[in-house]
Amino acid sequence: FLLKPSLLQTSEFDSSDEEPIEDEQTPIQISWLPLSRVNCSQFLGLCALPGCKFKNVRRNIQKDTEELKSYGIQDIFVFCTRGELSKYRVPNLLDLYHQYGIITHHHPIPDGGTPNIASCCEIMEELAICLKNNRKTLIHCYGGLGRSCLVAACLLLYLSDTVSPEQAIDSLRDLRGSGAIQTIKVRRLTVLCGCGLGAVIDTVSCIIKRALKTHCILLFRYHLFNIYV
Repeated sequence: FLLKPSLLQTSEFDSSDEEPIEDEQTPIQISWLPLSRVNCSQFLGLCALPGCKFKNVRRNIQKDTEELKSYGIQDIFVFCTRGELSKYRVPNLLDLYHQYGIITHHHPIPDGGTPNIASCCEIMEELAICLKNNRKTLIHCYGGLGRSCLVAACLLLYLSDTVSPEQAIDSLRDLRGSGAIQTIKVRRLTVLCGCGLGAVIDTVSCIIKRALKTHCILLFRYHLFNIYV
């Protein structure tokens, strides 16, 4: 089920304790990122948090998980923290995935925070293995716009020597809408790319994992600086 970017609104995931009475009946909306441009025949799925109950979002965890299974999802990468899963009323989501026979890769990244480079390497390697083995793979955080899109963009950089950070980000915005990877972050990234940090990033990438592409390290290294307006 391909979600039109125009339907993705960041405000859909604003915080509030108010809830509607009934659970949503619409199918969970998955955007499929084609990886053909990085010489991979697979697609990577991105979506918001299944089963989430927060503000005007009230999904049914059982129904959403059944739908994911019906789509043939075999592996799910979850970037929400345990605290977030409790906050959004899906504390047992990881166990539920397991019950449905879905392999779960939990790599918690705090909302608005940054992963360390070791975690970046691990995520990229696990994603690459899933795709190489032709496993239908999905990634999600809370809204499916920030952390998930960042990881997806890095995957494009990891799998290709020719894709630039800007092209990777544009691909995710085309897929998920303008809320994917905020504009100010792109500006900061562009500035950092032109500030002589390339040599530093190259050194870090060699020390950590030579297979991790320099652009991917650069993108994550930028987030490690945690520069926000």
